[in-house]
Amino acid sequence: MDRSALILVGGEARRVNGLEKYFFTYDGRTFIERLTGTLAGVVDEIILVAKDPAQCTRFSHLRDVRCVADIRRGHGPIGGLHAGALAAHGDAIFVCACDMPCISMQVVERLFSLLNEFDAVIPQWTPDMIEPLHAVYRRNALLLALGNHEGLSIRRMVQGMNARYVDVATIRELDPDLRTFTNINKIEDLGRLS
Repeated sequence: MDRSALILVGGEARRVNGLEKYFFTYDGRTFIERLTGTLAGVVDEIILVAKDPAQCTRFSHLRDVRCVADIRRGHGPIGGLHAGALAAHGDAIFVCACDMPCISMQVVERLFSLLNEFDAVIPQWTPDMIEPLHAVYRRNALLLALGNHEGLSIRRMVQGMNARYVDVATIRELDPDLRTFTNINKIEDLGRLS
């Protein structure tokens, strides 16, 4: 089964005063370099999903990465998932946001390995708190769900899928501090990475 990764880079970054979070640096590399470097070890292709073609030019320096623009503009992550899933060649797709610089290759590999007959494999903290932007989806099921989905809520979209929810506690054996789920929403959050 071919695997793709979608990295959503098209957010407005309101909480960081419009700064480009994917170019924040941690441990000598930008977030986007860290993400693409990690995911290259576990997928066959990496697709960045930007808000428009102009934003795609910001990533022309990255090798072995494609960038596509939202088709449904103004739909937030749902729009990014839609454009990315249409562009993906893989049967299985790992999806993440660009503000997650510590994603673990081992955790992503585990999520792929659990897909089996499910439409999605989604980490879950509690029944009401899931990680749909650190999850694996079957491409066809994702496109079907997006085609039938009205609104902007990813959580609502996945409710209609045959999803396997994985307790994050079981991920601690691969990532004891669960750093894979770290996301940087505000500039002050950068201090949490050290």
